[in-house]
Amino acid sequence: MKLRNFKDLYIHQLKDLYSAEKQIIRALPKMAKAAFNQELAEAFNQHLRETKEQAERLEELLASHDASTRGVTCKAMEAIIEEGAEILEADIDDTLRDAALIAAAQRVEHYEISGYGTARAFAELIGDTRGAKILQTSLEEEVETDRRLTELAEESINETALSL
Repeated sequence: MKLRNFKDLYIHQLKDLYSAEKQIIRALPKMAKAAFNQELAEAFNQHLRETKEQAERLEELLASHDASTRGVTCKAMEAIIEEGAEILEADIDDTLRDAALIAAAQRVEHYEISGYGTARAFAELIGDTRGAKILQTSLEEEVETDRRLTELAEESINETALSL
């Protein structure tokens, strides 16, 4: 990888986010299927729809800079998803699995929040105001998903798992 200037670094960040989103698109249906709590399953399905839109936004944003989506694999997201996938294979009570799925999903969300925040700041620095707005939209969606997962955990899922 050759990064010659700050714009190249920005493009690299966008490609990293795109790779992360594509990996999440593959993982979320499995998480929704594994969820015992129906509200949690719906939260995962809702976020899947948002994630597909986020990936499309990144495709458009990269195209606006004459850049492809190829060339970068988000290794960090690979590792986070692999770690979360262990929950799907574990011999674990359904309610405890839900609590573990939320923990894994929030790790994903926090990575994305960091990535979108950084990319938005980079967009602002290079004067890509349209890109900054697009990235802010995705950032707000990620923050809202994290908030919703926390709400589900605190309202019922963690207490139910604790009672085992």
